[in-house]
Amino acid sequence: MRVLLQLRPSPDVVAAVADPSVSTAAADVADALPGVVVDPSFTPVVAPRPVPLTGGDPLSLNQPLTFSFADDEASVLVRGEISDDEISTRVTLLPSLRPDVVGVFADPMIQRSLTCGGTPPVGDWRDVERLLHVSELAREGLDGSGVALAVLDSGINAAHVARQFDRGVALDAQRSWKPSGVRGEAGEFPVDHGTMCAFDALIAAPRASLIDVPVLLSRRPGGSALDGLLSDAVAAFAHLRTVLEDQPAASRSLVVTNSWGSFSPSWDFPAGHPGNYSDNPAHPFNLIVSSLEQAGADVLFAAGNCGRDCPDGRCAYANRPITGANSHPRVLSVGGVDIRGERVGYSSQGPGRLTVRKPDLCAFTHFSGSRAFGDDEADSGTSAACPVVAGVVAAIRTLWPSSRLSPSQLRTLLRRTADDRGDIGFDHDYGYGVVDTPGMLASLRRRARRVA
Repeated sequence: MRVLLQLRPSPDVVAAVADPSVSTAAADVADALPGVVVDPSFTPVVAPRPVPLTGGDPLSLNQPLTFSFADDEASVLVRGEISDDEISTRVTLLPSLRPDVVGVFADPMIQRSLTCGGTPPVGDWRDVERLLHVSELAREGLDGSGVALAVLDSGINAAHVARQFDRGVALDAQRSWKPSGVRGEAGEFPVDHGTMCAFDALIAAPRASLIDVPVLLSRRPGGSALDGLLSDAVAAFAHLRTVLEDQPAASRSLVVTNSWGSFSPSWDFPAGHPGNYSDNPAHPFNLIVSSLEQAGADVLFAAGNCGRDCPDGRCAYANRPITGANSHPRVLSVGGVDIRGERVGYSSQGPGRLTVRKPDLCAFTHFSGSRAFGDDEADSGTSAACPVVAGVVAAIRTLWPSSRLSPSQLRTLLRRTADDRGDIGFDHDYGYGVVDTPGMLASLRRRARRVA
C-alpha cells in the first residue's frame, strides 16, 4: 500500500526542504525506516503545523487556524510503500520505533470525475456564458486579467482551447508544475479532461492566466495515466503556495480548481484510523489545503459524480460520497445543474465527510463546449461545474484580491447570493443554490460603497 509518511527531522533538514534553491531527496529525510520502501522519485514536502487562534483542538478545521512553517515546528512528508500484509503492524510500530515519525497516512488513488450515461449535451457554452452574465462581468472590469488560475488535472492543451474560443489563451508555463516522471510541457498535453476544465474556467474569466498542473498524469509501477496519487497533489499544493507568496501581498490572487477525488474506501485506511484521508481533518493534504486557503488562495473541488439517481460506476461509498478535501470547510464544493437549473442525476449529494453542509453550491454542466471528447460530447460531470465556478471566482479576483476580500468572505458571498433551489435554504442536493452572478455583483457594489 502506498502511504505518506510525516516525519519531524532536525530543523536544519526542514529548512533545506523548504528552501527552493536547495535540492533535497527522500533519502536526506528518511533513511532505514523499518518495513518501508521510500519512493526516491517524490521530492519531500514541508507540512505546516496548525495553530488554533482561539485555543482548542488544532485539528478542527471549523475553527480559526494559522499555520506555522517554522523550522522547529513544521514537519516533512515523504512517499513510501508498505507491504499489504504488514499494514496494521507497520502503521502501529513506526511511530514507536522512530520518534521522528509523526504519522503514517493513506495516499489514495485520485481520479477525474466523469459523467455516467451517454445523454447528449443540453445547450452549449454560449448558454452558460449568458447565464453567468459574462458581458456584465466584463462591463465591471471583471475578466480575470492578471489572475492566476491553476488547473489541477490531466494537463492542458492550450492550442485546442484557443481554437474553440477563437481567441488567445494566456498560459503561464513558468509557474506551471508537473509530478516527477510526467512527460510533456505545460499547455501542450493531449486533449483530455484537463483541457475541458481549462476551457470551462475561461468562459467567465477569459483573460485569466492558466497554470497547468497535471497531477492526474503521474505514473507508478503497475499504474497508468489518469491514476494520480494524493501525494502528487500534496506536492502540487506546496508549489502553489510559493506561487501565491511570490505575489505582492496587496494584489495576491490564486484560484485553484480540482475536478477529481477519491471514489472508494478500499483506497483508504478505514474511518477512525489515524492514517485515514476521507474523514480525517488531520491528514496532511487536508491541512495543506487549509493552509493554502489561509494564505489567500481560493480552492474549489468538484462534489463528485456519485449522485443517487445516476452514480458513476466507480462509486463505492454506501453513503456520504463527498469525501476528504472535496468536503473541506475551507473549499467551495461544487455540484452540477444543467442550463435549466435542474440538478443532474450524477451530482453527488451531501452531507460531506469533513463538513456536513456540502456541496456549497451548484453550477452549469452537461453542455457542449470544449469538444475535448468529440464534437458531439458534453462537457459534463461536476468536473465541468467546478471550473465554471472557478472562472467566476477568477473574474471577481480581477479587482477584488484576497487582501480586499478574503477567500472565506468570497465563499460566504457566493453562498448568500446563490439562486436557492430545492428546499428553502441549504439542502444536500443543491447546497445553497445555483451560482448567481447578478446577485453577487450587486453585493460587491454595496460592499464597495461601504468601504469607500
